[in-house]
Amino acid sequence: MLELKSVHLQKGEIETLVIPVCEDKEIHDNQTINSLIRKAKKTEEFKGEKDEEITFYNPAQTSVKRVIFKGLGKLEKVDTESLRKVAGSTVKNCIKKDFSEVLIAVPAPKKIRQEMSDILEAMMEGAFLGNHLFDKYKEEKKHKPLEQISLFVTSETAKKFSRLISQVTAVCEGTILAREWVTTPSNEKSPVELAKSIVTIAEKEKLRATVLDVKALRKHKLNAILAVASGSENAPRMVVLEYKPKGAKKTIALVGKGITFDSGGINLKPGSASKDMKTDMAGAAAVAAAMITIAKLGAAKVNVVGLLPLVENMPSGSAYRPGDIIRTYSGKTVEIGNTDAEGRMILADAMSYTVEKYKPHTLIDLATLTGACVVGLGDKIAGVFSKDDKLAQAIVRSGEKTYERCWHLPLPDDYKESLKSEIADTNNIADMNGGGAITAALFLSDFVKDTCWAHVDIAGPAFAKKESAYCGAGGTGFGVRLLCDLLEKL
Repeated sequence: MLELKSVHLQKGEIETLVIPVCEDKEIHDNQTINSLIRKAKKTEEFKGEKDEEITFYNPAQTSVKRVIFKGLGKLEKVDTESLRKVAGSTVKNCIKKDFSEVLIAVPAPKKIRQEMSDILEAMMEGAFLGNHLFDKYKEEKKHKPLEQISLFVTSETAKKFSRLISQVTAVCEGTILAREWVTTPSNEKSPVELAKSIVTIAEKEKLRATVLDVKALRKHKLNAILAVASGSENAPRMVVLEYKPKGAKKTIALVGKGITFDSGGINLKPGSASKDMKTDMAGAAAVAAAMITIAKLGAAKVNVVGLLPLVENMPSGSAYRPGDIIRTYSGKTVEIGNTDAEGRMILADAMSYTVEKYKPHTLIDLATLTGACVVGLGDKIAGVFSKDDKLAQAIVRSGEKTYERCWHLPLPDDYKESLKSEIADTNNIADMNGGGAITAALFLSDFVKDTCWAHVDIAGPAFAKKESAYCGAGGTGFGVRLLCDLLEKL
């Protein structure tokens, strides 16, 4: 489906060629392409400005049926994300026009001051991710993904970077897997069903998978997970995925919040806030998909363990209540100030269990944890909380590379005062105004002991209400590419 291709534009039938164009500079080395660009710019309709587009049909001196020119704007604004977007939007437009294939011209590295590996990786990602359609619930399938996406490069470049195709394909397949889990409605992904789906795919990639059912959760005294699940007829599960390469000594742990539907519990959410709560398991989806990708690539030189507490939070006569006190796996007691602060409860148990059983060198959790983080950073940037600046900056850098952007936020110790309880070790919600993302992270920090830890609040970027250049409306798969890149560095 995805390939690097060297072709002669005067020979052989080429259905569709797409050429990214800057308005102020030439960015291609190919003489035929540059000649076509000059002709396009002579028209009144196209100058190469951002998002401009014009199509030539059967241009002279080529064997191309149609050439689509896509404006990138000024050269100084062009980066890998610009190229990721142009590749993704190109593929999306080709799908809407019912094309079956496309050839996209790749700019010359020296002319846009980027490394060829970064250019190709970004454009492959944009194209692959833009080719995803989620239409399993539609009777009428209006369009089909493209059958073939080719990036037009020299034969030397195609040979040199051929291995990059399988790497990018695996990471993008993982991202799409997470997208589909998140977008799937809650009536088709109860904790039991989601656990089965994850394990089935994980075992195909030779990951060791263990599922803790209610009996096992009780045995291990994972009481916070059980408490959140107590109001639902759908039983909870905790999935444990293990990747153990030969000779690895260090262990990195990933924990993902997996609330398959969050009604708020007894502290019921208002109707409008409940609509998208099928997405409250996006952290678990990202961790599961990242684990599957890591195993598929086999590149990580460390042990990686992924823990996914999967729970549905519902109100009923058996639900946990405000004022209840829960003794967590760690032994710490938590007074329930609000049953809608449930994500931190299941993470507390999962992280304590992880620290005690696997003794990881580093622990990272991903969670759609707080609306406060969305208020602070919007719906395109995740919040990172860690007292280890080196780990936090590594996450931020991976976010910059993958454009799964993250921002390092503070963890001030004095804010912990707001979590104090008069009758338990802590409360699950703060009594201060504002700072909800910070106090949620501070709550979690009590359950990792001295482990190097970072919390990534993905409440904003985990779900998109509108399609973008390389992602449709629904789950974004945010975190998969981030984690895969990060684990290479760690």
